[in-house]
Amino acid sequence: MPLVNVRLIEGVFTKTQKQEMIRKITDAMVSIEGEAMRSVTWVIVEEVKSGDWAIGGQTLTTEAVHAMAGKKAA
Repeated sequence: MPLVNVRLIEGVFTKTQKQEMIRKITDAMVSIEGEAMRSVTWVIVEEVKSGDWAIGGQTLTTEAVHAMAGKKAA
């Protein structure tokens, strides 16, 4: 059955946003394969420590992601 692993930099998304991601990812699987898929779809949200993620050799922090998104740090 499907296992969807979502990796995020810690502190970028709120608990509520992560719950919404889980719900919408599950709904996406259901829309493809039918309602029977709901009870067997696993979604794991893993948070990677700020600074332990990099793109193009440049590390990303929670603050950098917020700046890219135009958000103020919480």
